[in-house]
Amino acid sequence: MLTTLRYLAGTAGPSGFGSRATAEEATAGAGDLRHVTAIITGATSGIGAETARVLAKRGARLVLPARSLKAAEDARARLRAECPGADVIVLPLDLSSLASVRRFVVRFLALGLPLNLLVNNAGKYADRFAVSEDGVEMTFATNYLGTASTQVTNCQDEIEIPGHFLLTRLLLEKMAETARATGVEGRIVNVSSTIHSWFAGDDAVGYLDRVTRRKIPYDPTKAYALSKLANVLHTRALAERLREMNANVTANCVHPGIVRTRLIRDRDGLVTNTVFFLASKLLKTIPQAAATTCYVAVHPAVAGVSGKYFADCNEASPSRLGASSEEAAKLWSFSENITAEKVQKMGVHASAGGFRLQVQSSNADRGMALA
Repeated sequence: MLTTLRYLAGTAGPSGFGSRATAEEATAGAGDLRHVTAIITGATSGIGAETARVLAKRGARLVLPARSLKAAEDARARLRAECPGADVIVLPLDLSSLASVRRFVVRFLALGLPLNLLVNNAGKYADRFAVSEDGVEMTFATNYLGTASTQVTNCQDEIEIPGHFLLTRLLLEKMAETARATGVEGRIVNVSSTIHSWFAGDDAVGYLDRVTRRKIPYDPTKAYALSKLANVLHTRALAERLREMNANVTANCVHPGIVRTRLIRDRDGLVTNTVFFLASKLLKTIPQAAATTCYVAVHPAVAGVSGKYFADCNEASPSRLGASSEEAAKLWSFSENITAEKVQKMGVHASAGGFRLQVQSSNADRGMALA
């Protein structure tokens, strides 16, 4: 009860910020960010767009990956209208395609830019059961793994897949290299949700296997909660890998708060609309919802903090399962095995000169726009 009252009142926590802080307020102490190059997924609308706007306003160079180059170019135009001279680069990325993720990384590296910040923001809620071509339940593949394809069963809608595990893995060395060369700490921010705590059980990978093989009924809310739990566990395991690499790069995850973004608007209906009307006092505005992401991304007070979970711009406690190092290690191993199998199937090979791809280009890769 006390926690709810503090949330409603926007009472500041140890960071000096609370639930009503905006992204601009949360980054006021970050100073000039012209030394920062950031990749932000899902930056064409909602929380991602606000994150991009605030970082651009502080001077950061932005790289906006997008399946729809038109949407990304429109986002760039909006950013430049508000922040004249903003350095914004648009690159094609179909996150439903492993090969496209790799091509994006190759193209980004070819630009010769540093990489200080990676914000994994995009997400999707699927209310119907679907399995990717790679045999993984669709919501999990969508919101976490990134090896799914738009050719799925029992699903009529085209789905954009945010392949955050794979994208992050392929960019780790570049981030570590940038931090070594500049002396500036790199940061990875995974956007999760408090809904991760709704996953009840002790075996995330085992549940995923059972629901994928249809041994148990599909529950869309539980599937979404599992995908968000995967983001939390990924952050914990990633922070450990970064420590083992002795990299000056941190990884943290955030709960942005409850906000009616496109993720929820896709589910408009009497029940959803009624719930959001009744819960309107708990909703955040988009500038408020982007605050925790921006705070963890650039605020000096978060320097050296890694493997943690944040809400309302303050460190918080994840669920019991989300705090499990054993479960995090198990998920990391599972994820590496899945992506390795996909690489083998698609004939994608690494060579000394870069990635040699033996696959068809996806729709997003047929065009390319730069700043």
